[in-house]
Amino acid sequence: MPQHVPPFEFSSEAKALRAFVYEHWCATGRGPNLRAAHEGTGLDRRQIVQAYKELQLGIVCVVDQDSQNCNVLKFQPFSSYPSQVEVWRGGAFHSYAGCALESVAISRMPPFAGEELELRSYCACCLAPIELRARDGQVDGPDGVRVHISTSPWDWNNDDIVHQCDSMNFVLDAAHADRYERIVSRRGVLLTIEQATAFVKATADARMWDPDWPPATLDPRAVVAGMKRLGVDVAAWTGERTPVPGG
Repeated sequence: MPQHVPPFEFSSEAKALRAFVYEHWCATGRGPNLRAAHEGTGLDRRQIVQAYKELQLGIVCVVDQDSQNCNVLKFQPFSSYPSQVEVWRGGAFHSYAGCALESVAISRMPPFAGEELELRSYCACCLAPIELRARDGQVDGPDGVRVHISTSPWDWNNDDIVHQCDSMNFVLDAAHADRYERIVSRRGVLLTIEQATAFVKATADARMWDPDWPPATLDPRAVVAGMKRLGVDVAAWTGERTPVPGG
């Protein structure tokens, strides 16, 4: 999925499929197969597959475009496979979140309005449990917990968002983040829960609320600037702006 995709409009088929998948996932905790998507939208196989491709280009989902059944891997903010964040609803497991950063936006979705969701995760450094509670887009967690991002926005969406999501994890605090960085040999940036919530707020406020929500695009420079405006230390992403040693 390339960066800087020129503006485009989703087709009516893509909008219908997006609306159906969100309703289905919120209700069942899993994504639909082609049959379920057909029954829910009236679209045929070709229309569904092409609509998924549109949605992936607009950074809504990740599908296996080489599979004959267009297998859905991710449909933001959800993951089809086990991720680092479990979403619990009413005391029972509901679904996997796409990543730590996506998880803080889930409770803002209309089907969960007024409900308290549990976000059960773990520290990327030591695997100690981390539990947060979310309601209507507001998230509360233990003091010190941070979201750690160990990839640069300049490498987000090179192909799809899988690699990016894998790099967005919870840590117990800054010291645990430092240890994790040494474990995986990667520097990263840290967001407080409040900063993470603010960063995803525009998406959370539009997802399922606006049926004509337009496709997203990835502008690395804008991501870095936006994080900086939120007070995030982005030094790990801006090495090219520092003097060359000995220069």
